[in-house]
Amino acid sequence: MYIHSCTMFCFLILIWIVRVGSIPIKNSASTVSVNGTATPVGSHLRKSNWVTHAETLKEISDVSLAVAEGDILLSDERLAVKSLWPAINGILSIPYMISPGVANRRDTILAAFKMISDSTCIRFHEYTNEDNYLNVIPAKGCASYVGFQGGAQPLYFDSICSSGNLCHEVIHALGLHHEHTRPDRDHYITIQWDEVIPGKESNFVFKQGDTQNLAYDVESIMHYGSHYFSKNGNPTIIPKNNEVNMGQRTHLSPLDIIRINKLYHCGEWQREN
Repeated sequence: MYIHSCTMFCFLILIWIVRVGSIPIKNSASTVSVNGTATPVGSHLRKSNWVTHAETLKEISDVSLAVAEGDILLSDERLAVKSLWPAINGILSIPYMISPGVANRRDTILAAFKMISDSTCIRFHEYTNEDNYLNVIPAKGCASYVGFQGGAQPLYFDSICSSGNLCHEVIHALGLHHEHTRPDRDHYITIQWDEVIPGKESNFVFKQGDTQNLAYDVESIMHYGSHYFSKNGNPTIIPKNNEVNMGQRTHLSPLDIIRINKLYHCGEWQREN
């Protein structure tokens, strides 16, 4: 009887240890940002999500590129934007080529383009023989240059990337930076610097640029989610207004639409075409 009771007691102690050991350290939240969306997950998935996400370019075989803010590629001149995409035969449409390596995700790629063309004057068409076009190619992570670069401009697309992630990258290619790097961001969000992975602080530094005299947009598809580049699962970004959908990758916000239309003078195009 004594041996049996001791065995049961030890078994219960073991169960308790396993349960306590599975609780995330210093993180009582039941959700994390997956592809920019707050999603309930277990602790085994949380840790991987703290370190990486779809819009982080981890590796490109045989290519050496400078990367800023996780998914922004830097041109040789390190310029933010060379220029906007030009019209072709009087039509504001951007050619694209889909690499055989990502051809199986054609529907996802086209859905990303459609998110933009449904609400703006920007159109996309399949490459024929144009000099300048977006070249969608496979990579470990999603990434893009900011603005028109000329030639076969790469748009890196990973299997883990959703249509919303790719839409985010296409908008970079159109010429827009991350929203959370605007100089006025501290009025709307708080960066938790102590929670950022050491060496990744550059992902959160200010970027000087034209805000187009438009308001800061916490719900922009170009805004980081709350846990991007977290070293331990705690938030790296806290919005001043806790009721916002920060880091979403499902749609262009109303201000995203206004921003793109204003950048490309879409009102003028709509009157002329």
